[in-house]
Amino acid sequence: MVADLSVESPPALSPRGRTVVLLTCCLSVVVAGLDTTIANVALPSIQKALHAPVSGLQWVVDAYTLVIACLLMFSGSLADRFGRRRVFQVGLGCFSLGSLLCGLAPSLGFLVAFRALQAVGGSMLNPVAMSIIATTFTDPKERARAVGAWGAVAGLGGASGPVLGGLLVSGLGWRSIFWVNVPIGALAIYLTQRFVPESKAARGKRFDPLGQLLVVTFLGPVTAAVIEGPRHGWSSPFVIGLFVLAAVSVFALVVTESRRAGPLVDVRLLRSPAFSGAAIIALVAFMTLGGFLFLNTLYLQDVRGYSALHAGLLTVPMAAALAACAMISGRIVAARGPRPALVLAGLLLTAGAGLLLGAGRETGAWYLVLAYLLFGAGFGLVGTPITDTALSGMPRDQAGVAGAIASTCRQTGAAIGVAVCGSIVAVGSAGFLASSRTASAVLVGCGVTTVLLGFVSTGRWARARAERGARHLTTHAAEAPQ
Repeated sequence: MVADLSVESPPALSPRGRTVVLLTCCLSVVVAGLDTTIANVALPSIQKALHAPVSGLQWVVDAYTLVIACLLMFSGSLADRFGRRRVFQVGLGCFSLGSLLCGLAPSLGFLVAFRALQAVGGSMLNPVAMSIIATTFTDPKERARAVGAWGAVAGLGGASGPVLGGLLVSGLGWRSIFWVNVPIGALAIYLTQRFVPESKAARGKRFDPLGQLLVVTFLGPVTAAVIEGPRHGWSSPFVIGLFVLAAVSVFALVVTESRRAGPLVDVRLLRSPAFSGAAIIALVAFMTLGGFLFLNTLYLQDVRGYSALHAGLLTVPMAAALAACAMISGRIVAARGPRPALVLAGLLLTAGAGLLLGAGRETGAWYLVLAYLLFGAGFGLVGTPITDTALSGMPRDQAGVAGAIASTCRQTGAAIGVAVCGSIVAVGSAGFLASSRTASAVLVGCGVTTVLLGFVSTGRWARARAERGARHLTTHAAEAPQ
């Protein structure tokens, strides 16, 4: 989420002070990014220790990503209204407490609940950290370098999750993947109190409790229905009721938010083909990531019999390719625009997921490494052009809203990817390998969708519509009361 740049400016800091603020924000994004991927490598250990079904493993991952998706926009508005440093510290404290409790969880139900508590804190970290960076680094060039460094750390945090998770699970057990967050969170709280100045928006956005409730009652039931469908039956009243609730909620969200001044979700943004395309690309690309990591973890440890450490180390090429291509992506977008990066990213994601279709019990390591390299490169390329496309043609005062919706689509996509792939595996009667190939085919479809939407959302027609929409939003922005 991009900061509301109409702010009560914090006091000017020395270069050293700004560096400490950036490092503090990077600490927060490391722990938040790690927890979106680090739990995957521990799933088989959690399954054995807590006697969890596949649906339970899905909830261990999705309880975190789904709650973050539901609360991202709300947390950003809280920070703008009540103070970014204050909300950032609350988020760090909540995240650290949730991590501690996850490591002590006596059962699957408690673990899922504590993962949700983690996510409540996590929703206050990334968007608020970005706002703190934007208000601390006032020089455009310094701000660009700071945002670039923050983004690189975010990518590395998520990409290194499986490797670090493998080391911790093999050496200290699955509970250690949560406990490692506690000292990092405590250090970040101290540094925030000591070095980060307070700032908030000059005019805080009004709260929209109905909009927030409808976001929760849309995203939550959709994910729950996909996860629980195989267990309860797709025609069961429970699952049908969840889908109906989600459908009613999204309809009500569109109707109420289109009539509200200063809405939580500005549905007018969806009229822009560029923005809508970027949002859908974010959804399907992160759906590919969530599903890929979930399937690959179970494949390496349950089918191939690798240890958590071996499985984590085998994915190092994916992490390296992701980090390298994340840095390259910005240069491609700056020189050629978002289309080449989006199309290439989609092709690489398709190729990486497609190679998993041929993976079996005796597949050579070179084959898997090639799949990981292609997939990591594709995912590393996709982030920057998504953001660039989403913000193209947007007026400056709508950048925060557009960025928040795009971030919500990312988290939602990751949650749905785990839910869909896990459900396919759970319902398959021919064994994991056969059902995982079906799930991988779904991920290949997501990669193809990324390619197609990359062309559509970056064309001349889409850009022209985005520019007209931006002028319309700018014209009416002053009419919304704060």
